[in-house]
Amino acid sequence: MKKTIVLLFFGLLFLNAKGQTNSDSLLVHRAALEYLEGFYEGDTLKLQRCLSPELHKYGYYKDQTGLYEGDKMSYTDAIAFAKNVLEKKRFAKPDAPKQVNVIEVQEKIACVKVVAWWGMDYLLLAKHGENWRIEQVIWQGPLKTVRR
Repeated sequence: MKKTIVLLFFGLLFLNAKGQTNSDSLLVHRAALEYLEGFYEGDTLKLQRCLSPELHKYGYYKDQTGLYEGDKMSYTDAIAFAKNVLEKKRFAKPDAPKQVNVIEVQEKIACVKVVAWWGMDYLLLAKHGENWRIEQVIWQGPLKTVRR
């Protein structure tokens, strides 16, 4: 009987820990989706919820000559970009890629890969209280076939 109670206790502990991880995974997924939708829809509220005010976003795109150049974006730049999308109605096409792949979630940090119309982004998130916020992004565009 004592052995059964101990096994039951550890089983419940395992289920509770697993449930927390699943809950955090869903919250991380939601933050990444809000990131994509914020840029796609020009929704500054979604970006404000998912981005850290200390955001560091850096990416590589091809210039007119076909060579890669780097570009950085801060939190303020991201909000301004979304406002511009909304004002000029430059929304993403309905069939634009919007893929979210949660790679790993720990207690305080997480890593996500997203695929968007502009290319591929890797997001690093941190948990602040109960909220997951994107701290860093590195990206490359244009999107091409992924090599594994």
